[in-house]
Amino acid sequence: MKIAIPLADGKLCAHFGHCQQFALLEVDEKTKEVTQKQLLTPPPHEPGVLPRWLHEQGANTIIAGGMGNRAQQLFLENGIKVIVGVAAETPEKLVADHLAGTLQAGTNLCDH
Repeated sequence: MKIAIPLADGKLCAHFGHCQQFALLEVDEKTKEVTQKQLLTPPPHEPGVLPRWLHEQGANTIIAGGMGNRAQQLFLENGIKVIVGVAAETPEKLVADHLAGTLQAGTNLCDH
């Protein structure tokens, strides 16, 4: 499993399209441990670019604060599960909570 998390100042960015970096955390699903972490600078934000780019990086899940409906659809079309409405935390905490089944996903912060 490879989880993508948009970052600003080391924590989850409220809107994935305006992030400074993406953290990509590779996880061993059996041991529930992070086996690798990469910080990557995304290409310029344009419709459809980030879902395709993250798919090419091997991501199969994205944890985000806010994401428009069309973007969510594009991620799903690229085989990436979308989790939205998550509070700003470090990537490690978000992934640990997700793996433990305790990640709190609330209201999507984006309406476009």
